[in-house]
Amino acid sequence: MQDFDRFATGPFDRSEWFSLLCEHVAQPLIVIGEDAHRKVALPLCESPEGLRSLVNWFSFTWRPLCRNDEIADEAVAGVARDLRSRTHCIVLQPVPDEDGSASRTVAAFRKAGWVVFREQCDENHVLPVEGRDFAGYWSYRPGQMRTTLKRKAGKVETQVLRTFDEAAWRDYRKVYEASWKPEEERADMLEAFARAEGESGRIRIGIARSGGEPVAAQFWTVENGTAYIHKLAHVEAAKPLSAGTTLSAAMFEHVIDTDKVDLVDFGTGTDAYKRDWMERVRARYRLTCLDWRQPAAWLPLAKALARRLARQSPRR
Repeated sequence: MQDFDRFATGPFDRSEWFSLLCEHVAQPLIVIGEDAHRKVALPLCESPEGLRSLVNWFSFTWRPLCRNDEIADEAVAGVARDLRSRTHCIVLQPVPDEDGSASRTVAAFRKAGWVVFREQCDENHVLPVEGRDFAGYWSYRPGQMRTTLKRKAGKVETQVLRTFDEAAWRDYRKVYEASWKPEEERADMLEAFARAEGESGRIRIGIARSGGEPVAAQFWTVENGTAYIHKLAHVEAAKPLSAGTTLSAAMFEHVIDTDKVDLVDFGTGTDAYKRDWMERVRARYRLTCLDWRQPAAWLPLAKALARRLARQSPRR
């Protein structure tokens, strides 16, 4: 997989990420195709329905690992053609399309003889910095946010770390466990990822404290000019302190003014509060690929067609 790291655009395209998933996801299947001109990889895994993209709840994106050109598209189509002998159904998500990944993957699988249904499965909130400093960015935030920070910033102390720190990670875990969020799925995998990002110098951990006690915590990474917001939480009992807002502002200030990033990526999710911090929304797609030649595909194909017709039917 390391051969494909040259195509990586972020943490979820790198061989280290897929190696981590392979340790925690049952029955991984890395499909590699190669011809005289291009080499491509499709990180997949077994599922009850057939095959699916090798992702978990933590993945922002999934895409074929290859060059973004027509020759690579032919190689992807060749892999897709071979996969018809292995399964009747492949589900790929969450696939971005701002770089053309979803459109090109759909075209490649259709060329290989698959019926492909494309539907939006999630959304991704991002902030293009566009050369602004933090003060310039902050001046465009909603008035209520700016007022909250002005009134509450002095109530907590914030710290931003650029290395993996054992004590800070314990504080993160302590905050998360006292937050409104459900129990974290595969906390061991998240910690392994954080440690690896710390070793590479990409990690940014933020902690807000009140009276010496951690009341908010965030886990970000910075890579190739993009800051990725992976996890954030605050102690529910400390909500009146607005520690989450204060810490978020400190993290944004750090990545904008110190790291000089071009983009901040808030991952997937339709949470309304993300719109206050970010300025654009990008779609994430589910590609359901079915081989109509195989009887096992007929029922899911009929269901997918019915869903499409239902969406297209005018409401009365």
